[in-house]
Amino acid sequence: MTKPPAPHIPLNRPRLIAPGPVEVSPATLLALAQPQMHHRTPQARAKFLEVRGKLTQLLGDAFEAVIVTGSGTAAFEGALVSLVPAGAKVVNASAGKFSERWGEMAERLGYAVVKVQKPWGELLDAGEIAAACQDAYALTITHSETSTGALHDLESIAAAAKAVNPDIVIIADCVTSYGVAELRPGAWQVDVIVSGSQKAAATPPGLGFVLFSPEAESKLIKNTPKGFYLDLERELRGQKEANTPQTPAINLIYALDVSLDRLLSVPLEVLWAEKKRQNDALIAAGDALGCRSWSGRPTPAVAVLMPPAGSGVKRIGGKQVAAALADMNQRALPGQAPHEDTVFRISTLGYADRYDALAVAGILEDAFSALGHPFERGAAVSAAWQVLSK
Repeated sequence: MTKPPAPHIPLNRPRLIAPGPVEVSPATLLALAQPQMHHRTPQARAKFLEVRGKLTQLLGDAFEAVIVTGSGTAAFEGALVSLVPAGAKVVNASAGKFSERWGEMAERLGYAVVKVQKPWGELLDAGEIAAACQDAYALTITHSETSTGALHDLESIAAAAKAVNPDIVIIADCVTSYGVAELRPGAWQVDVIVSGSQKAAATPPGLGFVLFSPEAESKLIKNTPKGFYLDLERELRGQKEANTPQTPAINLIYALDVSLDRLLSVPLEVLWAEKKRQNDALIAAGDALGCRSWSGRPTPAVAVLMPPAGSGVKRIGGKQVAAALADMNQRALPGQAPHEDTVFRISTLGYADRYDALAVAGILEDAFSALGHPFERGAAVSAAWQVLSK
């Protein structure tokens, strides 16, 4: 039986502590409050080019950025249909919800899909993937799996795939690793990076990003028969001149510009290290409450934690934890089907700093207290602070 809500709950500031959509800065929101601008003005065109350049800066390699008005899924579909010829063999490596999605997408689009699968929460094996890649045109893979909290070894997997098939096109879902985790696509031989605005970029949902290596750009299909709106060959040609074939979400692009400035205010290595430290603090806080990380190689984007057994024989489920947090006006997430109750997911992915990680640790203590789980008060906050102070 849970405790009644504390009397201060209505005064709590609502927080997004889920791995997307994420908290957005006041400055970013202020950019959205501008009077409606037209995307064909010289000022808007200049802003568009500036933002494309900043997206490349955040990657750290000389890839060409395409901004898609749509979600990360739209961006991934655009990359797939704009690079992979009809009927070609596509290897899909999966160990979670989002990596499975790319296999389903490729099948729906009529590609010859070969699936290399691991159980959710486990890590992908580079050798197994490479063995399937020998005669494939493309490999789809997820770097940071948001459903399980695993950071797959993209560097080793890409190296193994390219060793057996140097021409294979590697399309990487980096939706929650771009701007968060170490990512060196040029050195790692990754051809395409896909992400979205509502994750590390800390902008409201509505924009997808595709970043093409020079080699991938040379392989783009002209007038792809599988896409019109998502014809990224045509889109990239236009965007290089700040001339989008379709109407872009120009207000979101102005907001994204502000958010990117914050991320680019420090070297990428500093950004990556700090986001990892924040997430490690969340994992340490969970561990102090008896919640283990689901993955043995956690992504710095999200802490995916398995709840402990309850005070009796009844186990606390992931949905219970997410509900207890929601009762406190804190929006986290349970697991994704079919593991909704296996885990819960918390994050400082967006506009957040190390002190927000400390706050989340305290919030977790209140949630588990409400669920009747015994623990030493202050243990989670202390564990988080020990990680952050290293």
